Amino acid sequence: MRLGYFLPSSSSFTSTAIPASSSAISILQNPLFPCGVQFNLCWRADSPSSPSLLLRPRKGWSHKSKTQTTRWSSRIRCSLNPSTIPPAPTDFIVVNFYRFVSISDPQLEVARHLCFLQDLDVHGRIYLNEQGINAQYSGPREDALAYVEWLRDDARFRDLLVQISPAFDGHAFPKLKLRYKPSLVQMEGGSLHLPLLDPSMRAVPLTPAQWRERMEATSDRNHVLLDVRNGYEWDVGHFQGTQRPDVDSFRNCSFGISDKEVAASDPLANVDKEKTDILMYCTGGIRCDVYSTILREQGFQNLYTLKGGVSHYLEREGSARWNGNLFVFDDRLSLPPAAYRAEETTTTVTSSNPRQIHNSTNHHFARCYVCESEVSVLRHRNCANPDCNLLFLSCESCVEDLSGCCNEKCKSGPRLRPVLPGVQRYKKWHVYRDQVEPDSETREESDHILVAVSPQKA
Repeated sequence: MRLGYFLPSSSSFTSTAIPASSSAISILQNPLFPCGVQFNLCWRADSPSSPSLLLRPRKGWSHKSKTQTTRWSSRIRCSLNPSTIPPAPTDFIVVNFYRFVSISDPQLEVARHLCFLQDLDVHGRIYLNEQGINAQYSGPREDALAYVEWLRDDARFRDLLVQISPAFDGHAFPKLKLRYKPSLVQMEGGSLHLPLLDPSMRAVPLTPAQWRERMEATSDRNHVLLDVRNGYEWDVGHFQGTQRPDVDSFRNCSFGISDKEVAASDPLANVDKEKTDILMYCTGGIRCDVYSTILREQGFQNLYTLKGGVSHYLEREGSARWNGNLFVFDDRLSLPPAAYRAEETTTTVTSSNPRQIHNSTNHHFARCYVCESEVSVLRHRNCANPDCNLLFLSCESCVEDLSGCCNEKCKSGPRLRPVLPGVQRYKKWHVYRDQVEPDSETREESDHILVAVSPQKA
């Protein structure tokens, strides 16, 4: 790295080599800087491998005039204050992992984890029970990875498969929720009755490379490619050849155990349980592992899962045979395949370009919930009516025509939130309540509103 500056007594530009490891403050405290100068600090990328740090005199004084510069230097005492330099932006990441392992005292385990995390800047959902751990959280890279390393010091968690993706504007979760939960995923009645700790009862894990080979050779034998996610997740991205799940919450999943009246929407209805290969995938892998034990108990013999889920596949194999983006259960909502490949993230995924963050090159399948036209941004929005709050895809025209709502009825409701630009997410209603001045009739109606249930997270 080279450091350039203008001397107050000269119109010439001086360039001095500075070690690339130097911090901004240590550079500014270097004795090569003349006293009596106020600087503007800026970066100039001469080349990716050799950036320059430029310090220019404040606006209003020209380095081209020797007289002006000298007079300016004599009038201003040494006022360069390193403490006023803003810190470099913190690199936030999102971390996901799970592990099935026997935990004899999960409440004590929760207390241990809370104790370790109390001094770290970590937000997210971390659940523990007798069968293991499931974690999705965000934080500065140093803090987020410190928790992973602390866990790996424990032999029970030494072989964690950790998925990392960029967070685009600080935390991707509002706060930390770390607690005991009867089910590591959303299931009615919990999952403690399932044989999750018995690997032979779970599906056989396939590496991303093995999964890709299976998909490219599917004509060799009888198979079903099963998306074990929600329908709205499929809407923004899925593997080629998969059927859209008729599911709005994992707790309602009934593949392979459906009643006759819903068998038409069940990809596993009427398949040969002994001869058919069932290739299961989900976002991070845990839902497939859990559901495979249910299918195993129902007699399905040839069960396979994508190890680490779609996020691991996109990291290793890119977007091969994948259409669109990946839905994620945090404030980002949607990520393009490039977000999971470290060498592409810094150049193709930037928070300054929200459309680029939430666009995939292959998104022609995605349709507007309202008018069914093709959408240009693969990212859900919540209905602007908080009493609906439906999570849906919408084209820009329908967002404008319906004021961010999913239909005309919601648009005419007594409570409406503003249409949020870009990739913002809605906050609690009270944040917007004071911005609206409803008349007395509206106030009366709002006292009798029934709150609708929004799509559940899986």
